[in-house]
Amino acid sequence: MTDEAHPHSPPHPPPDPHPENPVSLLIVDDHPVVRDGLRGMFESAPGFAVLGEASGGVEAVELVAALDPDVVLMDLRMPGGGGVDAIRELTRRAARAKVLVLTTYDTDSDTLPAIEAGATGYLLKDAPREELFTAVRAAAEGRTVLSPAIASRLVAAVRTPRAPAHEPLSAREREVLTLVARGTANREIARELFISEATVKTHLTHLYAKLGVKDRAAAVAKAYERGILG
Repeated sequence: MTDEAHPHSPPHPPPDPHPENPVSLLIVDDHPVVRDGLRGMFESAPGFAVLGEASGGVEAVELVAALDPDVVLMDLRMPGGGGVDAIRELTRRAARAKVLVLTTYDTDSDTLPAIEAGATGYLLKDAPREELFTAVRAAAEGRTVLSPAIASRLVAAVRTPRAPAHEPLSAREREVLTLVARGTANREIARELFISEATVKTHLTHLYAKLGVKDRAAAVAKAYERGILG
């Protein structure tokens, strides 16, 4: 039988952009109004299924284990456990769910820890409805989604080398350093602090490492520079 036998066959329907397996969601936010709004938005759109809600990070981790959603919409600052800690715990547990941060905060102190903890994406709550839908579908597929403002911040952070974190000196190390700054010799420092001379040298080795220096003079200079002395 040839194709010409059915000249008036109806055309094939276009493929469904949202297959029968919807993207399953867990909504995590400490504000009930926000949760209700997000639930209503996703339940009214084809291709999504809201499995549950959580009001804090600790509850979110428990529900991810129980419900196994495709995507977690995660707020960051919540009384019931912060979002970053929850993301970190989900990453530690190797949870299947992808985490899409949805928050009002776009500062570096919020953005970078969330991404480093394992978030797949980061959007702000003023994102348009369709952008949010697209982001959730992309996250479910494991693709990174970032709002333009967040993407710019991350690019800037990557291009700007971070200063190494300064490990604080212990109280005893400060005491030793103060005496060094006065020109006190190791033997006198040991006598004044009632410790052995070997212990003084150990404290000096540790504080040299923390200050990133190699000798007494440099340690004193660096300590004044950082405001540890004076």
